[in-house]
Amino acid sequence: MRGNDAIHLGLMLLALAAAYLVPFELLLLAYVVLGPAHYFTEISWLHDRSYYLPHRGIAAALTIVAVVAALIDNASWFGFAMWGALVVCAMLAATTSAIESMLLFMVAIALSAIMYSSGSSLAVIGILIPTLIHVCLFTLIFMVLGAYRSGSRVQAALVAVYLVAIVTILLLPPTAEIRVASFARVGQDYFGNVGPALSRLFGVPGLVLDTRLTSLLAFVYTYHYLNWFIKADVIRWTAVPKARLAAMAAASAISTALYFYDYAFGFTFLLALSLIHILLEFPLDSLALRQLGAAAQSEVRAWSARRAAEAPQSRPASSKASKRTGRRS
Repeated sequence: MRGNDAIHLGLMLLALAAAYLVPFELLLLAYVVLGPAHYFTEISWLHDRSYYLPHRGIAAALTIVAVVAALIDNASWFGFAMWGALVVCAMLAATTSAIESMLLFMVAIALSAIMYSSGSSLAVIGILIPTLIHVCLFTLIFMVLGAYRSGSRVQAALVAVYLVAIVTILLLPPTAEIRVASFARVGQDYFGNVGPALSRLFGVPGLVLDTRLTSLLAFVYTYHYLNWFIKADVIRWTAVPKARLAAMAAASAISTALYFYDYAFGFTFLLALSLIHILLEFPLDSLALRQLGAAAQSEVRAWSARRAAEAPQSRPASSKASKRTGRRS
C-alpha cells in the first residue's frame, strides 16, 4: 500500500469513528470549518481548467444562479434552479454532438414534466442534489473512476471500505448523545429537510434528522472534504501562486469566523458559497458520469468479446461428448 493510500484509509476510518462518537458536532464543524477551505480551493482549481466549459462566461452565469438560489425560499423553485443548472452543464460538458445534446434535453424535459406533475419531486431533488447527491454519490463516482483508471486494487478496496462504512452506519447506527445542544439545533437548520426529502423519495414515512442520518451526513461530508485535501499531489490544486493560496486560506478563515460572529448572515453566506462551488462543479460531475458510463460499456464489451472467443473452443468438446454418449447408448 502506498503512503498516500494509507493516509486515505486512515482519514476515512477517522471520519467514521468521529461520526460515531460526536455526529452532531462533527457535521456542523466539518461544514463550517472544512467546507469553506474546500470551496475556495476547488473553485480556484476549476478556474484554471476553465470550469470544463466552452466559455468561462458561463461560469459567471452559474455563480449568479447559485447566489439567487441561496435566497429562494420556495423549495420547488430552488429545486428547479438546481436541476436546470445540472442539465445545462451536462449538455455543455458531457455531450459531443448536437444530436446528443438534443436527446439529453428531451429526456430532461420529460423528467422535469414528471417531477412537476408529482408536486414535491422538484423540491426533493433540490434538497438532495446539493447534499447527498453531490457529497456522497459524486464522491463515490470519482473514487470508482480513479480506481478504474489506475488499475489499483488498493483504491478499489478503498471504494469498498467507503460503501461498507455507509452501510454500517445505516444498519448499526451510533447511540451518541448530543454534547453541544446548540450544534444540534444549527444542524437541524442546515440539514433538517434531508430526512423528509428521503422519506418522500423512498416512500418511507417518518424519516427525520435523527442520530442515524446525522451520523451518515457527518461521515460523508467530512470524508468529502478530506478526500479533496489529500488529493493535492494527484490533481495539484495547490499548484497555484503563493499569493492566491494565502488569499484562499484567509478567505476560508474569514468565512468560518463570519459564521460564528453572526449566525444568520454566516448561514446565508456559507450556503451561497457552497452552492457556487456545487454549480461550478456540475460540468465536471457530468463529464465524470459520461466517463463512468463509457468505462462500464468498455468492460461489458470486453467481457462479451471474451465469451465469444471462448465459445468456439467449447463447441467441439461438446459435440465429441455427444458422439461418445451416442455410441454408449
